Amino acid sequence: MEKRKVFESAVRICHDMQDRITTALEELEMNNASSGRASIFKEDLWDHGDTTSTILTGGGGRSRAIENGRIFEKGGVNVSDVSGRFSEEMARAQPGESSRFRATGISLVLHPKNPHAPTVHANFRVIKRITEQGDIDRMWFGGGADLTPHLFYEEDARHFHKAWSDLCLRHREIADYGKMKQDCDAYFFLPHRAEARGIGGIFYDYQEENADQWLAFMKEAGEAFLESYVPIIKRRSDMPFTEAEREFQLYRRGRYVEFNLIHDRGTLFGLRTGGRIESILMSLPSPVHWRYNYHPENDLSLPEALRRQIAELYSALKEPRNWIP
Repeated sequence: MEKRKVFESAVRICHDMQDRITTALEELEMNNASSGRASIFKEDLWDHGDTTSTILTGGGGRSRAIENGRIFEKGGVNVSDVSGRFSEEMARAQPGESSRFRATGISLVLHPKNPHAPTVHANFRVIKRITEQGDIDRMWFGGGADLTPHLFYEEDARHFHKAWSDLCLRHREIADYGKMKQDCDAYFFLPHRAEARGIGGIFYDYQEENADQWLAFMKEAGEAFLESYVPIIKRRSDMPFTEAEREFQLYRRGRYVEFNLIHDRGTLFGLRTGGRIESILMSLPSPVHWRYNYHPENDLSLPEALRRQIAELYSALKEPRNWIP
């Protein structure tokens, strides 16, 4: 398929994926709604005029955010399709020579209320650089998905990774799960904490060859996301939890904030291009706690069972594991 058509197909795929995912998540919210207040996604349509950017010259997005739900305390599933001109600094950091660009993608982050239920992130995108004559200079695919548990369950980690491993196997000509998993472990790492943000998943970027095949991979990624995450949420979202477990969850959310504001490429790309701030920062959890010089693994005031779970989590965060037998 001609590259221009590949890009336009990717735009449609992102919107379709957003519809499927938000519908499935709202169904989870509404099931057994009597056990708590259910919520639905609020939709915002925006265009580049809603920003103060001097880089964006066209396009916009469709943001869907959820807050204070029965299951999801904070989250969003956003689609954008924007165009503009890179700054000199950004132009040097991307493949290609032309300053004009167009980028489309879907990005989602979900922070469940229950500390037994993990936070999840996924995004899939296509970026192209365009010559002054309107031709495509360079075009590449990127994306991935990762899981961030607060209370550790090995079966959840194995389930999540198997869903993405299965997707890679269906696209084995282009997608190497082992490499994507390794790249994910390396990417979602906080050097200043010497630990990973979570237990990983897959990550890939700057994939320029085999555009048709990467498009097909992207198209299946939405269903793979639901397969990877929905069963975990069904298992964990109604589990009873203690105040100590909730406090630990809020403490660990601080690590999520640190990574997203310091290292996350999507956040930095959005901020540097002057994108819509509300959509860019929807990934940040609320509420969240930071505690001074706190080491929960050594906190003897915590119940012994919780300390064991914390120790298991920290072990997984300090040293990447192979989750697929």
